[in-house]
Amino acid sequence: MTTEPKIQQLMDDYGHWFDDDRWMELGRMTGRHTPYRELFTPMTVNRTTIKNRIVMAPMGNICMCEETGRPNQKMISYFIERAKGGAGLITSGLVPVSFGIDHSIIELDKLSYFPRIDRSRTVFAAWRDLAAGVHSYGSKFFIQLTPGLGRVGNPQCLINSLKFPVSASFNPNFYMAQVPCLRLSGHKLKKIIHNAGQAAADAHAAHIDGVYLHGHEGYLLEQLTNPAFNRRKLGHFADWQAFGIDMVKEIRHRVGDAYPIMYRIDLSLALNETYGDRMNSGDLKKFRNGRTIEMTLEYMKNLVDAGVDMFDVDLGCYDNWWLPHPPGAMPPGCFLEVSKIVKDYFAKHKIKSNAGQDVPVVGVGKLGYPDLAESALRDGLCDMVMLGRPLLADPQWPNKVYSGRVDEIIPCIGCQEGCLNEFVEGGHPQCAVNPRTAFEDVYPEQLTPAEQPKRIGVVGAGPAGVMLAVTAARRGHHVQLIEKSGRIGGRLIPGGVPKIKFDVENYRQYLERLVERTGGEYDLQFLPGVSADADWLQEQGYDAVVMAVGSSEFQLKLPGVEQANLVQATELLVKPELAATAKKVVVIGGGVVGCETAFWLRKELDKEVKLVEMTPHIMKGVCTANRGYLIHYLDEAGVDLLTCTRVTGFEKGGVQVMCNESTTVPDPTVTWHPILPENVENPLAPRLKVEEKPLTLPADLVVIAAGGRPDDALFLEAQRLHLADEVYNIGDSFHVGKVHEAVRSAYALALSL
Repeated sequence: MTTEPKIQQLMDDYGHWFDDDRWMELGRMTGRHTPYRELFTPMTVNRTTIKNRIVMAPMGNICMCEETGRPNQKMISYFIERAKGGAGLITSGLVPVSFGIDHSIIELDKLSYFPRIDRSRTVFAAWRDLAAGVHSYGSKFFIQLTPGLGRVGNPQCLINSLKFPVSASFNPNFYMAQVPCLRLSGHKLKKIIHNAGQAAADAHAAHIDGVYLHGHEGYLLEQLTNPAFNRRKLGHFADWQAFGIDMVKEIRHRVGDAYPIMYRIDLSLALNETYGDRMNSGDLKKFRNGRTIEMTLEYMKNLVDAGVDMFDVDLGCYDNWWLPHPPGAMPPGCFLEVSKIVKDYFAKHKIKSNAGQDVPVVGVGKLGYPDLAESALRDGLCDMVMLGRPLLADPQWPNKVYSGRVDEIIPCIGCQEGCLNEFVEGGHPQCAVNPRTAFEDVYPEQLTPAEQPKRIGVVGAGPAGVMLAVTAARRGHHVQLIEKSGRIGGRLIPGGVPKIKFDVENYRQYLERLVERTGGEYDLQFLPGVSADADWLQEQGYDAVVMAVGSSEFQLKLPGVEQANLVQATELLVKPELAATAKKVVVIGGGVVGCETAFWLRKELDKEVKLVEMTPHIMKGVCTANRGYLIHYLDEAGVDLLTCTRVTGFEKGGVQVMCNESTTVPDPTVTWHPILPENVENPLAPRLKVEEKPLTLPADLVVIAAGGRPDDALFLEAQRLHLADEVYNIGDSFHVGKVHEAVRSAYALALSL
């Protein structure tokens, strides 16, 4: 099994990069490099000039089209909004060209949750409208074509239509490893290549400015062009480079020499470096012989010879999903070293495109910090910067950077709950911190002034309270934002303490500035240190009262609880001195808060940590990429993860638990298979058996991270007493959820007041 020192170093660094404060500074929303000249220098790709160096990454558009695959107004408005915000190049999300061949991309009744350009003329007009809309703001638009999903596609096609998913070779399905993916024939692969050429020709005719091939992350194009997945011994496509090169040649043949072709690739799957000896067993064993850096660079050279004009480069695949979809815990600019390797190779070998130009390399991976993006270009680490989630959080990122308004940028928090997990769970891409994202067709850009201004009291200055107060004030209402703690942020305050949560702290600081800025322009008054009980609220005579007071912590009422040294995770995070004398810590609760607290205790406070979770899975319902990162590096750091383990009581210096030791209990450290959405059943999964054994876990400190309960007592009292004509309850005090849910509901309510 081959491992490469550079990739291994990166994988190791991703687990403790935050030890170096210089890295932390790269992730700040500062404006030191104003004016940002490099970011706003034009770039020529083939014969096409792009006005600046900012590329919108291919962020979704799943379930944002009609079920025929025709782009609808939601999808068109979503992309036009990013062009309006100033990005030079907009790219679509996945647009498959393998319908009828890759069964995982089709729904029942032959409908699609993907946009299509291969279907018929009924879809072409919408693509022309999309391109024209993007062009109206001086931006260019590339369509991202994919040969299919293959082994990382939805295996429900086997249940829905009795058709197996497909791949380059016989590979296990990512979502249900028990389902095999059948080997595609050479004839069908040639058909996909033909379809790609036709789709590119159709894109050209629709005034789309270029095509963008999705060749990374373990999708079907990579499955054919990486020996980790392509283990064919016979035929033309046994040459792992053949499929990609043939596809590029076919596209170049159909669109001519002057049309840009972009290719997305990973320098390495990094699987061997991620999992080490675990690659020698189970499903991973098949994937040990992936492309090396040298092989990838040679392949990229051959792709340029075939007609590729530009690349963006990252690491990883679905099986280590936190790499191609880096969560908040990954370092700023995490793949800049990767793009530099490619740039240096191209320069050394004097590689030129078919237009005789240098081949631009687009840097990707957590580059939404303006100073970092600018310095990456200045230092020659990449030629353009790709922003995905930052442009969902704030489409105006480019315009704000250009005009020096960095402090007004809405920061991405890296949660991936709206942009990624939402469509995995059955929705469409959205954003946790921007409620208009993918609702541009519903919510107007300019707020509608209130017909009758009201006096509104908002209790609680977490994300929900701030969003409602600011939006209502900007509509012309007279708003008081009341916060008994004196600080803006709510649960973001403890949530932003671990160093890996620097994005959350960036957002909390943004909310502080937002409240201050809005208060200077509109009638918004912030009342810190005020405890708004029912009597106080009644005295104010508000027309409307909105409760956004958050949640109360779950309390464990178990035998011996009075003997235990207990602390809530949210309290410990803001008072780390409570753990000063503890050596052995048990964290109860394997959700996001529990895992992040356990990681913080181990990596920043150097404690010996065990984490207890009563269900079979750690962080169920959390984005696969985010949970994968934490689980992998918790395991690497030596934190014991005990699932199917319930707390039964406490004793002095210990936690009593019942641990299910059955071999049917899922291995909590497995990150190369996801947890399926709750409405998707795997009929082939083994049944969980119960074989419990009592254990006592030594603990100097017990940290409770068992979740919260809606703190709705004040709302119910206000409603009972009729403290105002309108009384509402939002955020965690209504339903304990995520920032995404709190912000979305607060914005919708504020528009209706």
